[in-house]
Amino acid sequence: MKTKVLLMFAAMAWLSFTQSANAQKGIRIGYIDMEYILENVSEYNEASSELATKVQKWKVEIEAELKDVDEMRKDLNNERVLLTKELIEEREEDIFFKEKEILEYQQKRFGPNGDLFLQKKRLVQPIQDQVFVAVQEIAKNKKYDFVFDKTADLVMLYSADRYDISDQVLLRLNRASKRKQLNSKKEKKSLERSEKRNAEQEKEVTDRERAVLQKQSEREQLLAQRKAERDSIRAVKRKEFEERRAKLLELQKKKKDSINALKAAKEKLKEDGTQSNDGADNN
Repeated sequence: MKTKVLLMFAAMAWLSFTQSANAQKGIRIGYIDMEYILENVSEYNEASSELATKVQKWKVEIEAELKDVDEMRKDLNNERVLLTKELIEEREEDIFFKEKEILEYQQKRFGPNGDLFLQKKRLVQPIQDQVFVAVQEIAKNKKYDFVFDKTADLVMLYSADRYDISDQVLLRLNRASKRKQLNSKKEKKSLERSEKRNAEQEKEVTDRERAVLQKQSEREQLLAQRKAERDSIRAVKRKEFEERRAKLLELQKKKKDSINALKAAKEKLKEDGTQSNDGADNN
């Protein structure tokens, strides 16, 4: 997991570095949702249903064994006063070994390398291989630079729907599945013509997407330029404002200092006058 995260950060850093160099070209990024793809593959759903039935059976078996252990423990507690020390230890040992057997069975079925993990892996692997091939073809045909899996360990914090190529991958998987099921030459030719039309439509979509991306790139560059100009003007105005503010604060301080000095002088004169009057009265 840590290795994947480090690779992701490295890829993002490299992407940020190359994005400015390839500003004219534009970098195309796509992603797939593997969970969505699996949910829409009939073969996977059928096999998943069979596996779910097995899993439920395993759970029922474990629950039955745990219930037996509870009964054994209750019986021991109820009969403890009637049993010798040796018999109590023997019954406790039976319970211990029974619990150990249940734990081993749980690990065998649901552990990290248990039957559930292995069967899920066998179930998903062929479809993952097909998805990998489909992604390679789509990425090459549509000139994608990167394609990520949205449901992998690498968290995708945001993803615009227009970059989701999951449906395109599903389309190719369905084509491959249909091709395997066809028998007659007529059916195969019909499918080939249909695929050719779809390929042409995909090419048209790709051309339109390329034109849209080009316009979007130009618009983003123009917006970036305008923003830079606005930021520059704002920086100048901000500097002027700060200078005016500093001068105003300085004038206010000088004025305040002058008033304080004048007040201090008046107070001193008043004190001097009071002292003179007191001296005259004493005389």
